[in-house]
Amino acid sequence: MRILIVSDAWHPQVNGVVTSLQALVVELRGLGHLVKVLSPQDFRHLPCPSYPEIPLAWDLWRVGPAIRDFRPDCVHLATEGPLGWAARRWLMRRGLMFSSAIHTRFPEYVHTRWPRIPLEWGYAFLRRFHRPSQAVLVSTERMRSEFAAQGLDRLHLWRKGVDTTLFRPQGEAPVEPVFLYVGRLAAEKNLHAFLGLELPGEKRVVGDGPERGALEEHYPQVHFLGFQQGEALAQSFASASVLVFPSRTDTYGLVMLEALACGTPVAAFPVAGPLDVLKPGLTGVMDEDLRKACLGALSLSRDACANHAAHQSWRASALEFLACQSSVEGMGELNSPQVLQTLA
Repeated sequence: MRILIVSDAWHPQVNGVVTSLQALVVELRGLGHLVKVLSPQDFRHLPCPSYPEIPLAWDLWRVGPAIRDFRPDCVHLATEGPLGWAARRWLMRRGLMFSSAIHTRFPEYVHTRWPRIPLEWGYAFLRRFHRPSQAVLVSTERMRSEFAAQGLDRLHLWRKGVDTTLFRPQGEAPVEPVFLYVGRLAAEKNLHAFLGLELPGEKRVVGDGPERGALEEHYPQVHFLGFQQGEALAQSFASASVLVFPSRTDTYGLVMLEALACGTPVAAFPVAGPLDVLKPGLTGVMDEDLRKACLGALSLSRDACANHAAHQSWRASALEFLACQSSVEGMGELNSPQVLQTLA
């Protein structure tokens, strides 16, 4: 198939959405499909206010011609940003079908940054964007239930995976406890809940973001290692005693799977994301007392963590994605002679 993915999140951004999409593209191409990603890198773009590292495309009149020229068999809208809205509008005006995905808890994310914006406004936004989608892909059964309760429908499960070749055990855990955070340094990640804890040993933070300067100033005893990827990131996971995941709003949390693949257990709050990824008492400890969870995770088996993650490959994730595309009525119509004549 000729598969077009429209996403406002793409490299050089570094986050779970980009990681998932990059892995998906690699696997789809490995399965013989022709894949194109339509991203801000294909357009003129400006930095997002308050998030300058996130580019926002603005010459959106070029989205339609880009879709038409690629002649896709199916179109997937990965994000609800400017490109997603522009592609949605173009496809709907021509009566063409598409799938979409919910990668983040958008209402909670917005409410965390701007508390005066009600959660219901965020869910109204999601309902409007995804209403015409023939298949709305979500990461977990829990998220499918929660979004269904908020009035979204046509929800399909698309689970994420992990690269177990890169993320793998690399020796024994450190003698002195090392508590690690990996991810964006931003308000919605709830870093203070972790960095303010009294814990034995050392705290390390891998990642970057708008709050880095303030966090470094407020927590001088914490080791801030900056952005890492590849083997350096895998080594950071493998050399930690516990990955601490303090977010309360993530829909999934790929870093938890990456840590587990390296044999590192996870400490988290008992919220969506950790509840879907972790096996309590086996691969992680979840507690409203995050310090208690951190200390409890120290005693978990690193072998059990690695064995659990080994069964969740990106190839299996890509096959689930393809199954969702095949369930969408009319996804192949963009290449029909009648449609091509209309779009010419």
